[in-house]
This record gives sequence, C-alpha cells and structure tokens, in this order.
Amino acid sequence: MPRNSSPRRRAGALTAALATGALATFATSPAGAVAGDAATDGSYAATARLVIGDNLRGCTGALVDQYWVLTAASCFADDPAQPQALAAGAPKWKTTATVGSTSAQVVELAPRQDRDLVMARLATPVDGITPLTIATTAPTAGQTLRVPGYGRTKDEWTPLKLHTGAFTLDTVSTAGIGTTGTGGAAICKGDTGAPVIRETGGKAELLAVASRSWQGGCLGTPATETRTGAYNTRVDNVAGWIQQTRAKAAGWKTQALVRSDANLYFASRLYDGSWTPYEDVQAAAGNIGGVRAVATAGIDTSTHIIALGGDGHLHYAIRKGDGSWAQRFVDLNIALNDLGNITQVSISSIGNDLHVVVVADDILFHTVRNGAGEWSAFGVVTDVAGPLKGITSISAAGAAGGELHIAAVSGGKIYHTLRNAGGKWGAWGSVANAAGATAPVTAVAISRQNSDLNLALIASDGQYHTLRFANGDWQPMASLGGVVGNVTGTSISAAPVDTDARFAIATTDNKVLLTARHADGTWATPESLDVSTIPGSHTGTVITGTL
Repeated sequence: MPRNSSPRRRAGALTAALATGALATFATSPAGAVAGDAATDGSYAATARLVIGDNLRGCTGALVDQYWVLTAASCFADDPAQPQALAAGAPKWKTTATVGSTSAQVVELAPRQDRDLVMARLATPVDGITPLTIATTAPTAGQTLRVPGYGRTKDEWTPLKLHTGAFTLDTVSTAGIGTTGTGGAAICKGDTGAPVIRETGGKAELLAVASRSWQGGCLGTPATETRTGAYNTRVDNVAGWIQQTRAKAAGWKTQALVRSDANLYFASRLYDGSWTPYEDVQAAAGNIGGVRAVATAGIDTSTHIIALGGDGHLHYAIRKGDGSWAQRFVDLNIALNDLGNITQVSISSIGNDLHVVVVADDILFHTVRNGAGEWSAFGVVTDVAGPLKGITSISAAGAAGGELHIAAVSGGKIYHTLRNAGGKWGAWGSVANAAGATAPVTAVAISRQNSDLNLALIASDGQYHTLRFANGDWQPMASLGGVVGNVTGTSISAAPVDTDARFAIATTDNKVLLTARHADGTWATPESLDVSTIPGSHTGTVITGTL
C-alpha cells in the first residue's frame, strides 16, 4: 500500500481496540483507533470498517477475500478480554462491514481458539478491491509496520475517515507481536482488528491484526498515559487456516486429488487462483493401505471420492465443503460385491446421483448411488454396449439430458458409448473414425461443457482435444501443444467447473499442469499446481468442480 500518509496516533491501555476492551500482556485494554494522519484516498483500500450492533462497538478489519474479513475475535466476544470464548456461527449482534463504498452484512464467524482472531463471512461479495495478501515469512524485531484503522485519533471521537500510523516491531511470539507507535502513532478504540501491514518490495502483506494497546495519546485516554505499545495477533503462521476457511464461501471451486506414490492429497483451488494447503486424505478419511487409483466427482458443495486401495478393494468417502468428512472411507467390495481384479475406476455425477464405472478382470461394470444414498447392483456394460477388451484407461462424464458418457482406451485407440436417461446403452463407436486418428493413446479424460462433451487424451506424441456436439457430431481432433506446450503427460483428468471445462495433466517431470477451455472456445494460460510440499513421485491427479 502507498506510504504517502503521515503517522496517526493510536492508544490503548492494552485493551482491545473496539469501542470497549481490556488487554493482557500490557496490563491493558482492547485496541482503539490509530492515532495518526488521514490516509490518502485509495490507500489501504482493503481496510474494513465494522459496526457491531446498534453502534454497540466499532472495529476495523482486513479484506482477505471478496467474501471474508479478518479481524479480532474480541470485537464479537461477550467479554472482549476472553476472545477465545467466541463461538462459531452467526454473530450475536447485527454487524455491517464497509470496504470502500461497499457495505455487507456479516453472516458467519469462524474464530480461532488459540488467539484473538476471527474470519467474518460477508453475505455479499466486495468487488473491485484487491484483498490483502497474507504474509508468508515470519516477523522479525526492528521491522517497520503500518496500521490503518477507523478508531479514535488524538482529537476525533468517531472519525469516518481512515487513518494510518507507523509502528516498530519489538517482540515476537508464536501467537502475536508487540509494537510501539512512532511519530505519535498509537492504536486507539475502534482500531481493534486493524491490519498490521508489512511493506516489502513495494507490496503490502498482512502480518497481524491489532488486538490490545495502551492507547496513549488517544482522545479520552488520561494525559498521564503516554505509552503507545500494542499487542497484535499474528496471521502469517495461520495462512493455511485462512485458506481453508475461505474455501467455505459460496462459488465454484476446483478440487484436486494428487496421488503421490501410494498416498493421496487433497487441495481446493479458490476463485482467485490460490490453493488451500494439502490434506492427507488417508490420515483424514481412513487408511486404505495405499492408493492405486482414484476418481472424484462433485455434488453441490461435497467432493465424492472412490479410491482403489492397496487391498484391491474400492473405498468410498465424502468430503464436505466445510472441510469435514461426511463419510470416511467405506469398503464398497463389502457393501456391494467383489468384482475381481480391479484396474480402472471413474465416476461422475448427474444431479444428485453418482455414477461409477469400473474395469475388473477385463470387464466394464457400472453402478449408481442415488441421492438417498442407495446403491444399485453392478451391471456389465460390455454385455449391452458390446465387448471391449484390454481397457487401459477410462473416463466417465454426465452430460445434458441425463446422459452418461464413457470413453475407454483399448489397443491404443479410444472408444465411446453413452447411457441415456432411460438407462439404455449405445454401442461402442471409434473416436478415431469420428474425429481423426492420433498416435497410440495412453490416457483419456472427458467432461461436459454446456451441451457438448470435451475429450482430451495423451498420445505417444503429445496431448490432443476434440468435442462431441449435442447432435452426435465430432470436431476434428486438434493438438494441445499450443496450449500446454511440449510436455510428456502420464495421466489426464477433466471436470466441469462453472462454465469451463478444466483439465489436469501430470507430466513425466513430476509436475501437474492445469488449464481450462472457456465457454467461448478459448483456452486459459496453463498454470502449475504446486506439488513441492508433497513427498514422493506424483503419479496422477484427478479434479472435480464443486460449489
């Protein structure tokens, strides 16, 4: 953020900087407003003004997502001196957050239990203002920080204009930092929750939020109190929690499951392109003895996962949008029946139904789990669609009108069939005959997009793409070299996410490339999924879209 505003004094008796409060480390009270100078128009635009209750309390916060404001839990606690007692859920008092010219109601609170910190979800998004970036490196003593806030100043009781001040970082602990105002700056009432910003290389990053202060020099503080020290809650070391909380907001997300050796990791891509930290799926949903293959599908906000475990059985789990597990892994071979030697699995959702296709003992099977959680018996697809032997890759996708499409690789070629809404299967058709031949194919992925079906493949000489239109015609096969570059893929996955068809390609150099075909037919610039924190060799990635 710009540094063209002069310091503003903030005071705090190491009390919470609400319109009330009390502090811990400094014998104090919640933080108040930044006593300093008015911020230049547009400076620190991601700073939020919070009005809690019928002007019961006033606080400051930081926009960290179009739907989320990060602030101090003490702003909402019955007793500001006990912020860890704040319960998750809707706020007790009606709360309005104003960022720039946009005001929105706070409808949900997600507090931390180990520090004075809460994420406040907005009913409507704040557009046109770039959220603050969370700091990724730890604070160190001696750094100069900036704190913008809407609290009192040395001569204003309830300023409506944002003020900012400069502070020196004195002490560092796991949960917080101690700071001292410089040039007359202090944290005053109304500044609780204000962003503590570190500017590095001309970029502003959120390091902490104001919690408690001495409020020396603030209007209403005794003249005998001259201390400008403050305690601020660190956020740099809870960035993962912030990302996981952001993932709860409404809106389309790409969910990714990365297979590394025999392990499986889950992450969510948010609307701004950032990702949540990886979660070890077996640690969260149950150990299935390793993962040989995995498939995933989204239904509303939940991610449905079917994994081929180290025991050769299919295991099924459901991860909810809030990060909890509605169902840990259950053994489908026990719940349904043992199909034999399973080698391939793919799943897709049609409405609230989950369709599962499995290759076992060189036979293709299909089953459905309906919205009530009831499973049908496995049926043999190749009995009705025709025999197809030696299937080495398979992909299923729901499409318009309740159709289920299947693409399968056999003998280096792709074959396609579909099941209509009435449950009748069509005969296998050669994709090479319909869309054009390629070099021998090793992997295939399909995804619906509006009324069309996207098909992408990995061949021995690169990646290719085609479309099957709603009328059954196919677009000529085209190379994806101009989209993803000269890479050698090992596996490919596809999923509809909002109006896009998204693709994930695992490559021989241990990377995962992501791209998307937009509704207008253009392609997104590829991005690399950061898998550097995942141990081992990455043997495949599957994706799905959820709300």
